[in-house]
Amino acid sequence: MGLCNTATRLRRITVTVTAVAAAFALTGCGSLIGRSQAKDIAEINVSSPELRDGKPLPRQYSCQGGQGSPPLRWSSQPQSEAKSIAIVVDSHTSSDAAVHWVLYNIPATTTELGPNAAEDPPEGSGQAKVTSGKTGYDPPCRTPGSYRFTVYTLNGKVDPAAGSTLPEILKQIADQTIARGRLTAVDIE
Repeated sequence: MGLCNTATRLRRITVTVTAVAAAFALTGCGSLIGRSQAKDIAEINVSSPELRDGKPLPRQYSCQGGQGSPPLRWSSQPQSEAKSIAIVVDSHTSSDAAVHWVLYNIPATTTELGPNAAEDPPEGSGQAKVTSGKTGYDPPCRTPGSYRFTVYTLNGKVDPAAGSTLPEILKQIADQTIARGRLTAVDIE
C-alpha cells in the first residue's frame, strides 16, 4: 500500500513540474524561470547575509534546519513602472526539478526580507502552493542540486483567481516581469 502511494505521489510531482515547465515555455522562457522575449529585462542585484552565489545552501535553510526562508536583499535602478516584487525559489537536481517558494505582490518599494519571511510575509503579499503542495517556503532537501533564489520586479500585481495553480501564478509573474536577478546556491552544507 505504501509503495502505491509513493508511486502516485511521484507521478503527481512529475506532472506538476512538467506543468510548471510548460507554463514557462508558453511564456517564451527557455528554462523554468527565464528571460521574456517580449521585452528587455533589466537586471537586479540579489544578495543575502546568509547565502553566497555558487556556494552551498546553509543547512539551517534546508529541510535539515529550522530557520525557514533565508534573508534576501535586492537592488536595481528605480523603475517608475514597478508595481510589485515577486520571489521564486526553485531547484534542479539530478533526479528532478521543483519550486520551493513563491511570494508575490511584495510592495515595489521593498528591498529586503528578513529570515523566515514566509512565516511573516509583507502586508498585502501572497504565497502560492509549491510543488510539494505546501503554501509558503518548502525547504530544499536534495543534494547535489542547484537552488535558485530569483527576485522579479513586476509592472503589475499578481491576481490569482480562486484555486489558481502554480503554473498559472508563475505565468502571471513571467508576463509582468520588467527586471530580474538571481542568487544560486549549489548543494546543501
